[in-house]
Amino acid sequence: MTGGPGSGKTTLLKALARQGIPHMPEAGRAIIRDQIEIGGTALPWRNRHAFAELMLSWELRSWHEASRRNGHILFDRGIPDVIGYLRLCDLPVPSHLDTAARRFRYQQVFIAPPWAEIYTQDAERKQTFEESSATYDVMIETYQHYGYTLRELPRTPVEDRTNFVMRILRGNTPPIRLMHD
Repeated sequence: MTGGPGSGKTTLLKALARQGIPHMPEAGRAIIRDQIEIGGTALPWRNRHAFAELMLSWELRSWHEASRRNGHILFDRGIPDVIGYLRLCDLPVPSHLDTAARRFRYQQVFIAPPWAEIYTQDAERKQTFEESSATYDVMIETYQHYGYTLRELPRTPVEDRTNFVMRILRGNTPPIRLMHD
């Protein structure tokens, strides 16, 4: 599950969890909370490279943890999101991050479009709505660069979004599994 900040991804994942679909939590918010608590500098407004490396580590750990489970497992962002973040910041993408995105893959990707009516800022989400929209555009480019076909979520109430995802997951497609090149 990808998209710009404040587009309803985490809310949708929580609703899907109530339907029995587990998910891996988002790296960015947890890293920001931890870094603030310990007085660390790996924050998007202080040290973007360190923040990206922590996100990559988190996403790799999540990928490996999910690979040991059976059934559908959704992710609140993924490895290509880290690359999208760096691109959004006009920072170079290290070769090891490119390798990770090519090697540790996801079966399908849902993308949440920008949605002004639900967008809010908070202590961890400092981006403007315009930055959220730019993030969405970069995520489309990044995921497509790595060969993914994106399924855009409808701008509908969370119950309808949940039903949309559940229909896809219950369809004739196999369970979401991680693919390792």
